[in-house]
Amino acid sequence: MKLRYASPLFLAAAVVLLTTAVASPRAKHDAATESRFLGDAEENAKQLIDQGRKIFRFDTYGDEAFWTDKLGIQQAVGSLTPRDALALGLKVDAEALSPRIVEAINGGKVNLDDPAVTLQLLEQNAVLGVVGSFEGGSLRKVGFTCALCHSTVDDSVAPGIGKRIDGLANRDLNVGAIIAAAPDLQPVVELLRLAPQNSGIGADDVRKVLESWGPGKFDAELFLDGKAFNPKQVTNGVVTATNVSGAVLIPNAQGLSGHNLHTWTGGWGTVTYWNAFVAVNELHGIGTFFDERFDDANQFPIAAAAKLGHVSVDPDEDQVTSKLAALHFYQLALPAVQPRPGTDFDPAAAARGGELFSGKANCNSCHHKPLWTEPGWNQHSADELKIDGFEADRAPGRAYRTMNLAGLFVRERGLFMSPQNKGRFYHDGRFKELLELVDSYNERFHLGLSDDEKKDLIEYLKSL
Repeated sequence: MKLRYASPLFLAAAVVLLTTAVASPRAKHDAATESRFLGDAEENAKQLIDQGRKIFRFDTYGDEAFWTDKLGIQQAVGSLTPRDALALGLKVDAEALSPRIVEAINGGKVNLDDPAVTLQLLEQNAVLGVVGSFEGGSLRKVGFTCALCHSTVDDSVAPGIGKRIDGLANRDLNVGAIIAAAPDLQPVVELLRLAPQNSGIGADDVRKVLESWGPGKFDAELFLDGKAFNPKQVTNGVVTATNVSGAVLIPNAQGLSGHNLHTWTGGWGTVTYWNAFVAVNELHGIGTFFDERFDDANQFPIAAAAKLGHVSVDPDEDQVTSKLAALHFYQLALPAVQPRPGTDFDPAAAARGGELFSGKANCNSCHHKPLWTEPGWNQHSADELKIDGFEADRAPGRAYRTMNLAGLFVRERGLFMSPQNKGRFYHDGRFKELLELVDSYNERFHLGLSDDEKKDLIEYLKSL
């Protein structure tokens, strides 16, 4: 009788298959446990972006307790017609609407003079940054989110109505006028009275200040120092305007990855600092915020008196702190709008302008490619910039931040905004267009640029 032996190769393969079959469930379990233990960057990033997007668009941090319960803003919002809302710069997300409604808007079949339509838009979460709570068909509460100021739409359906663009500042939004419409401004009056110079003000005074801001501007420092107006706007030793509103242009919340300081004036901190500050002290959400620099009563009389640098709530009631990580991640993931060659800028002129940017114009000494700001402590004094220090002196760093230049073409061309609000450069919008800005630098720093060189440099700026 002849014995047959299995080949060594066959036996080895059988052992491997048997071992795999037996060990597979345990191996998979161990791998999953190990993944949770060590973390997975890709999965974590996806979760943070999803969470951050939701927070950025829809989270009020419980600020209804201020805007609704104290100021009664829901009364003003609920009485707005769609036409009024659009005139105030509020934007409508067309993707939150049904195709039938979009078709009706395009066909002019929606009554833009009916406040009931505004309420319908709020019920559908279609008004960017405005969250309404309804009970029995009536608007009971209104709160605001990051998207109110830092998102707009592409106007693809109608002016002010289109696809949402997160992170791009709303240059049409009249924040001051919206706040001024609140029935009861007494809480704001009492806060501003904490500054010695404001001890005698009333609600009418506050409304005048709020209405002086205009579209696309906000004055966060007003509620820290009580200074409503810049007495002298100075550029290169020349007074260009007096008693200018202290409000600054709403900054973009996109194209910020890799930067240090993020606001117009220096020393405040990074994106996550500003998120916490705005959520707690500007939106008046329910959360914790700490900054002992606000204890300086000379620089921040209101903040020091109201202890705005020492806001603390029970961790179980805090609606801000747990959301800062995801919100921060989402904002840093938002890329700047990309210019289109031949549409948004002239490629040949931009190529010549690029040589000037790094050479004769010396722009690259501060605006380093590809961050378009400085790696590190990106701020400069008012004296170095040869402008007034009104806004700089309101910040902890008493300086101006080197701003990111990416996406300048959006403002220069007036994309996604009303024509009258296009342009406006520098923190307070003192330069109406890029040519004015370049002219100013040419004079302040004796660059010796010819008219043709200025045009080329502008095309390069528009290409960033």
